[in-house]
Amino acid sequence: MKNTIVLAAILLAMAAPSQLQAQKFSGLDKSPMDMALYPGREPQKVVRVIYSRPQLKGRTLATLAPNGKVWRTGANENTEITFYQDVNFGGVDVPAGTYSLFSIPGDQEWTVILNKSLNQWGAYSYDEGADLARVSVPAGASDESLEPFSITFQEVDGGVHLVMGWDKTRVAVPITM
Repeated sequence: MKNTIVLAAILLAMAAPSQLQAQKFSGLDKSPMDMALYPGREPQKVVRVIYSRPQLKGRTLATLAPNGKVWRTGANENTEITFYQDVNFGGVDVPAGTYSLFSIPGDQEWTVILNKSLNQWGAYSYDEGADLARVSVPAGASDESLEPFSITFQEVDGGVHLVMGWDKTRVAVPITM
């Protein structure tokens, strides 16, 4: 009896790895997810952005995020921005909460949008009626080209700027607490 139990345990152990080895995993995402936090390593966060980072890969910014059209501000699922306290976002008072972040690129300025609809894929079901804030900010340029779309925070007197960059384009939205 004892030998039968030991034999059954050995056979079961041998079968389990083959079932695990049969599991299929998808490859690496071509637009990996990233997160920007402010303030970085401090325990009390003010804002967090979760987004996917599309790559230029020889394409142009105008092709991937066309001027005058609502863009998901990243890749894959909508970019989400969470404010852990009430803030002023580019001149608009915004209550603490999580919002989708859309934008409308332009040569001279971008419209950056906070939208109350969450868990969307891209801008395909974007609903302007769910906009909480629309902020126009100047589009600047840098000498440095960024291959992946990137978001960061830059501390300034009286607050922080949400800075978005891709290729040589840079856009900054002021946030005050």
